[in-house]
Amino acid sequence: MFRRTFWFAAGAAAGVWATTKVNRKIQQLTPESIAAQAANKAIETGHRLKDFALDVRAGMIQREEELGEALGVHAPVDPELPAQRARPAIGRPPAADLPEQHPGRSSARHPYHAHHSHNRNEDH
Repeated sequence: MFRRTFWFAAGAAAGVWATTKVNRKIQQLTPESIAAQAANKAIETGHRLKDFALDVRAGMIQREEELGEALGVHAPVDPELPAQRARPAIGRPPAADLPEQHPGRSSARHPYHAHHSHNRNEDH
Protein backbone atom coordinates (compact mmCIF):
# COMPACT_ATOMS: atom_id res chain seq x y z
CA MET A 1 0.00 0.00 0.00
CA PHE A 2 2.75 2.44 0.94
CA ARG A 3 4.57 1.65 -2.32
CA ARG A 4 1.54 2.45 -4.43
CA THR A 5 1.00 5.75 -2.61
CA PHE A 6 4.66 6.69 -3.09
CA TRP A 7 4.59 5.97 -6.85
CA PHE A 8 1.24 7.73 -7.22
CA ALA A 9 2.64 10.86 -5.48
CA ALA A 10 5.87 10.68 -7.52
CA GLY A 11 3.87 10.41 -10.77
CA ALA A 12 1.61 13.30 -9.79
CA ALA A 13 4.62 15.46 -8.88
CA ALA A 14 6.33 14.61 -12.19
CA GLY A 15 3.11 15.47 -14.06
CA VAL A 16 2.79 18.83 -12.29
CA TRP A 17 6.47 19.59 -12.94
CA ALA A 18 6.19 18.67 -16.64
CA THR A 19 2.96 20.65 -17.08
CA THR A 20 4.50 23.71 -15.45
CA LYS A 21 7.61 23.41 -17.61
CA VAL A 22 5.57 23.11 -20.82
CA ASN A 23 3.33 26.06 -19.89
CA ARG A 24 6.38 28.26 -19.25
CA LYS A 25 7.84 27.31 -22.62
CA ILE A 26 4.53 28.04 -24.37
CA GLN A 27 4.38 31.46 -22.67
CA GLN A 28 7.92 32.21 -23.86
CA LEU A 29 6.96 31.45 -27.45
CA THR A 30 3.99 33.82 -27.68
CA PRO A 31 4.49 36.76 -30.09
CA GLU A 32 4.27 39.28 -27.24
CA SER A 33 6.92 37.46 -25.23
CA ILE A 34 9.24 37.13 -28.22
CA ALA A 35 8.84 40.85 -28.98
CA ALA A 36 9.63 41.73 -25.36
CA GLN A 37 12.72 39.51 -25.41
CA ALA A 38 13.89 41.10 -28.66
CA ALA A 39 13.36 44.60 -27.23
CA ASN A 40 15.33 43.70 -24.10
CA LYS A 41 18.19 42.32 -26.21
CA ALA A 42 18.18 45.47 -28.37
CA ILE A 43 18.33 47.71 -25.28
CA GLU A 44 21.14 45.62 -23.81
CA THR A 45 23.07 45.80 -27.10
CA GLY A 46 22.54 49.57 -27.22
CA HIS A 47 23.99 49.94 -23.73
CA ARG A 48 27.01 47.82 -24.69
CA LEU A 49 27.58 49.92 -27.83
CA LYS A 50 27.31 53.12 -25.82
CA ASP A 51 29.85 51.83 -23.29
CA PHE A 52 32.17 50.81 -26.14
CA ALA A 53 31.87 54.25 -27.77
CA LEU A 54 32.62 55.97 -24.45
CA ASP A 55 35.69 53.75 -23.97
CA VAL A 56 36.90 54.54 -27.49
CA ARG A 57 36.37 58.26 -26.92
CA ALA A 58 38.26 58.19 -23.63
CA GLY A 59 41.12 56.34 -25.34
CA MET A 60 41.16 58.89 -28.17
CA ILE A 61 41.34 61.79 -25.72
CA GLN A 62 44.15 60.11 -23.79
CA ARG A 63 46.09 59.38 -27.00
CA GLU A 64 45.63 62.96 -28.25
CA GLU A 65 47.03 64.26 -24.97
CA GLU A 66 50.02 61.90 -25.26
CA LEU A 67 50.66 63.02 -28.85
CA GLY A 68 50.24 66.67 -27.88
CA GLU A 69 52.86 66.29 -25.17
CA ALA A 70 55.22 64.37 -27.47
CA LEU A 71 54.90 66.96 -30.26
CA GLY A 72 54.98 69.97 -27.95
CA VAL A 73 51.60 71.23 -29.11
CA HIS A 74 50.74 72.40 -25.61
CA ALA A 75 54.14 73.99 -25.03
CA PRO A 76 54.29 77.70 -24.12
CA VAL A 77 54.31 80.02 -27.15
CA ASP A 78 57.49 81.94 -27.94
CA PRO A 79 56.66 85.68 -27.52
CA GLU A 80 58.73 86.57 -30.64
CA LEU A 81 56.51 84.48 -32.93
CA PRO A 82 53.32 85.98 -34.34
CA ALA A 83 50.07 84.75 -32.87
CA GLN A 84 48.46 81.80 -34.60
CA ARG A 85 45.61 82.81 -36.87
CA ALA A 86 42.34 81.19 -35.86
CA ARG A 87 40.54 79.59 -38.78
CA PRO A 88 37.40 77.48 -38.54
CA ALA A 89 37.85 73.87 -39.54
CA ILE A 90 34.27 73.60 -40.80
CA GLY A 91 31.85 76.16 -42.12
CA ARG A 92 32.19 79.58 -43.65
CA PRO A 93 35.56 81.30 -43.72
CA PRO A 94 35.98 84.35 -41.48
CA ALA A 95 34.68 87.68 -42.81
CA ALA A 96 38.21 88.84 -43.74
CA ASP A 97 38.55 85.92 -46.18
CA LEU A 98 35.22 86.51 -47.96
CA PRO A 99 35.40 87.65 -51.60
CA GLU A 100 34.20 91.13 -52.45
CA GLN A 101 30.60 91.43 -53.63
CA HIS A 102 30.24 92.36 -57.29
CA PRO A 103 28.38 95.54 -58.15
CA GLY A 104 24.93 94.83 -59.52
CA ARG A 105 24.45 91.80 -57.31
CA SER A 106 21.63 91.83 -54.80
CA SER A 107 22.78 93.06 -51.43
CA ALA A 108 20.34 90.62 -49.81
CA ARG A 109 22.71 87.74 -50.55
CA HIS A 110 25.68 87.23 -48.33
CA PRO A 111 28.96 88.10 -50.11
CA TYR A 112 30.24 84.56 -49.69
CA HIS A 113 27.25 83.19 -51.55
CA ALA A 114 27.73 85.58 -54.45
CA HIS A 115 30.45 83.27 -55.81
CA HIS A 116 29.49 79.98 -54.19
CA SER A 117 25.93 78.97 -54.95
CA HIS A 118 25.08 75.54 -53.67
CA ASN A 119 21.77 74.41 -55.04
CA ARG A 120 21.06 71.02 -53.49
CA ASN A 121 18.23 70.40 -55.94
CA GLU A 122 20.49 70.35 -59.00
CA ASP A 123 20.73 67.10 -60.91
CA HIS A 124 24.18 65.60 -60.64
